[in-house]
Parts: sequence; structure tokens; C-alpha cells
Amino acid sequence: MQNADREKEYSAIILAAGKSERLGFPKLSLKYNENTNFIEHIVSEYQQYGCKDIIVVINNMGNKCLIDNDIYFFDIAKVVINEHPDWHRYYSLKLGAKQVKENHFVFIHNVDNPFVNQEILDELLIYSEKADYISPEFDRKGGHPFLISSKVIHDLKASDVDQMHLKEFLNKYSRKRVSVTDENILVNINTLEEYRKYFE
Repeated sequence: MQNADREKEYSAIILAAGKSERLGFPKLSLKYNENTNFIEHIVSEYQQYGCKDIIVVINNMGNKCLIDNDIYFFDIAKVVINEHPDWHRYYSLKLGAKQVKENHFVFIHNVDNPFVNQEILDELLIYSEKADYISPEFDRKGGHPFLISSKVIHDLKASDVDQMHLKEFLNKYSRKRVSVTDENILVNINTLEEYRKYFE
């Protein structure tokens, strides 16, 4: 399915505000290849996929890392700083949702998984009318990215709650699980050992 043939419009929120305590430096700066790091690669993939808005949520350490390494993608993505990384992913998602301009579906992608399979994005969109929360599964294990509806985005924007477990929040919505064949949806890189497993 080609981008031009899709009836739905969509955006992406990339969650990259974690403290990376086990790694010791922001995950977004890990090298994906010789020329790009994780965050540049992920943003580029969602841009190529045709996302209308791309929102990157980072913390102050991550922002300093972008500045120190001359990493700029402000022409294609909006950077939002989470001043409270201890409040975890729900708050980051809420900050990102507030920046989504359009009333449509949004992909949610964690920076600790640098792999973006555009065929899986296609599969998630196919089921966008079936539920408010569409997630990929490999061998019955849920992974990333996942897709949320405009209703979920609206509720995030309207919420006066800042601290909540993300799973607890998403459990309020109808969910469609989509079985996929790409094991990389389960990747979660938190240490150098895990990084070397995929990149050496």
C-alpha cells in the first residue's frame, strides 16, 4: 500500500525523555549507522512514511545532547522538553499529544527501539477503525510502535492528570492486537550490551 493511496492522515510521537540511567547517556544519541543516530533515524523514517506532525519528547539532558552534537531536525519535527522525566511515559505522551495539530491517528514510538518497519505501520493503519489502541504482537508479546486514535489524543490533551502508568491509561480504551512477523518490535535497548547485540 503506497502512501498516496491511504485514506487516513496520521502523525507520530517519539518518546525519548527517559533518564537512561543504565546506559549513562541519552539513548537518542546511540549510533544507528555511520551517519545517523537513533533519533535522527527514527524521525527520518516517519518523515518518509508521510506523517503530518512528528513530535519528539526529550528531557533536558537529551536536549543538551542534541545541541552539543549539532543534531537538528526542526524543519521536520517539533521538539518538546519534558521537565519531569521522573513522571515517565504517560506524561511524555501527554506533552506530545498537546502538540498534535490534526484530528487523526498517531503512532507512538520509543527511542530505545530504533527499528521502524513501514510495512508494520501499514498493518496498524489497516485496523485503525477497529479500536482506539492498535498494537503489534510477535509470539503473543506486545511491542512498538503502537497506534492511538484521535479520541485518545483528545483525552490526553484534556486530562488534568500528570502522573499515571501508561498501561493503566491505555487499558481504558478498546484494543486491537495485530500479529506481525518482525521480532524487532520487541527490542528495548537499555544497556551497551543490548546495543551491541544488534549493532556489532
